[in-house]
Amino acid sequence: MPGPVPEREDNLARPRERKGKEIVPVTKGEARPVKIPNADRSWHPIALKLWESLKTSGQADFYQNSDWAFAYSLCEDLSHYKQSTKRSGQMLQTIYSAFERLLVAEGDRRRVRIELYEPVEDGPSASDDAIEQYKRELGLM
Repeated sequence: MPGPVPEREDNLARPRERKGKEIVPVTKGEARPVKIPNADRSWHPIALKLWESLKTSGQADFYQNSDWAFAYSLCEDLSHYKQSTKRSGQMLQTIYSAFERLLVAEGDRRRVRIELYEPVEDGPSASDDAIEQYKRELGLM
């Protein structure tokens, strides 16, 4: 989706569907089991770091085997670029733009309406703990 990075859904004053924007229905398919390939240990350290971060990032939940193969190819290209003595700004821009397709940066994810959130803890909230402490102090427990 071209244009500026949209606001996070929870920062909007009202839902997008109420803003007069057409909601496009989603075509669904079945996710298949995924096998993440091992990194090539001869890659440049930056390409290795990027590969390892992809494996632990939230957007990896959506990756299929073809996405991992594409990411592998891009890390190979990035490594070649970083290890080269002759570098082209156009080549780096092309590699970075390809990483956008993998939704590597938050802005890229928000453009396609994917937002990653911190997991919610199942335990008692801070307010519950405070109320219990007050009850103990007042002798109500």
